[in-house]
Amino acid sequence: MSKVTVVGAGNVGATVANVLAHRDIVKEIVLLDIQGNMAKGKALDTWQQAPIDYYSTYLRGTDNYAETAGSDIVVITAGVPRKPGMSRDDLISTNAKIVNSVTRSILEHSKAPIIIVVSNPLDVMTYAAFKTAGLPATKVFGMAGILDTARYRAFLAEALQVSPKDIQAVLMGGHGDTMVPLPRYTTVAGIPVTELIDEARLSAIVERTKSGGGELVNLMGTSAWYAPGAAAAQMVEAIVKDENRIFPCCVNLSGQYGLHDTFVGIPVKLGKAGITEMIELKLNADEMKLLHDSSVAVKSVMDVYDGMGL
Repeated sequence: MSKVTVVGAGNVGATVANVLAHRDIVKEIVLLDIQGNMAKGKALDTWQQAPIDYYSTYLRGTDNYAETAGSDIVVITAGVPRKPGMSRDDLISTNAKIVNSVTRSILEHSKAPIIIVVSNPLDVMTYAAFKTAGLPATKVFGMAGILDTARYRAFLAEALQVSPKDIQAVLMGGHGDTMVPLPRYTTVAGIPVTELIDEARLSAIVERTKSGGGELVNLMGTSAWYAPGAAAAQMVEAIVKDENRIFPCCVNLSGQYGLHDTFVGIPVKLGKAGITEMIELKLNADEMKLLHDSSVAVKSVMDVYDGMGL
């Protein structure tokens, strides 16, 4: 794999491109945005960083989809943030039109690329891209679980005064309030987290994780970009290097966990073909109920999208 396209040169898209360039694992990154000069400027800035930080990946910006031809992987970050007075349905309609248009335009120039969706609302935008692309579910999926898990791990590291490197965790379900934390699958250097922290503190961290995106919006007045961008870049790296790394990703389920035709986060293996395996954990009854409740919430938003006839 030698070419990655990032659509959307806002904060998240530019961070994906910058982090991925520093990995130095692809020949070229194309940063595309409707504001072509913005994309060209950010790509040029990151390319000028190459001699300093010592990478060879070439970057170029454009507003012309023809320059994305032959992309192996496409990361879609394009969309608008929710503005004051904008309803959820307005946000879905606006961003779904953008994501659908982007997907069609990409496929005019690249045959069956792997598509990673980052645009919000994440679960339904992944569904929109999947329907528009007509590609297998193994090649169209969303980035959410890595970010949510990273926030959870960061909060735990702070509370326990340990390195975040030593914390492993799994979160499942929708991206947002209905995400499903799994403390049973959370460890610190192999030690079950429940042996290191009391239930009340752990529950507080779980709740903070659920509203992690909102916390940052309240602090900065806009959505986060460093961690989301790095999370998407980490997915690209696993695919390019064919690592078969296990990450929670938003995927189309077709019977896994007893769920059908819904997009929620579950653990998957990521390799050069995209999703190489969907992993079914042995959830207990309470965990399974939380996952199914999360799926119902996501499905209601998917139904709103379907009703728009986009």
